Amino acid sequence: MRVAGSRSARHPGGKWSFLVLAKLSLGPRRFNALRKALEPISTKALTDTLRHLEHSQVIQRRAFPTVPVTVEYSLTEKGKDFQTVLFEMYSWAQKWGSSHPESHRSSEASQEANRISLQERSLE
Repeated sequence: MRVAGSRSARHPGGKWSFLVLAKLSLGPRRFNALRKALEPISTKALTDTLRHLEHSQVIQRRAFPTVPVTVEYSLTEKGKDFQTVLFEMYSWAQKWGSSHPESHRSSEASQEANRISLQERSLE
C-alpha cells in the first residue's frame, strides 16, 4: 500500500517516538524532564528522536533566553491530532496486551457470563 507524502509524515520514527509523543500529550516538557521520564533512554537517542519529530512538524522546540538556555518541547497541531492514534493504540494494548491468548479468552468468557447473568436478572 502506498501512502502519499514524505517518509517522515508517514512514520513517526524510532522506537522512542511514541513514548515521547505520549509524554508530550500531557503537556510541554523540558529536555531533562523527558529524559528522566523515559529512562533508560540515552541523551543521544532522545536528541535524535526530538529532532526527527520536530523535522516532521509533530513537535515544536522553544528555546528561552536564559543561562543556561532552557528548551521546551510541545506538540504542534499535527502532534495533537496524533493523540487519537495514541489513544487507539492504548485501547488496543488494553485489549490485546497479554501475550497469552488464554487470558483474552477467559476475559471474553467472563464478559459473556456477566452479560448472560444480567439478561437472566432482567427476565425475573
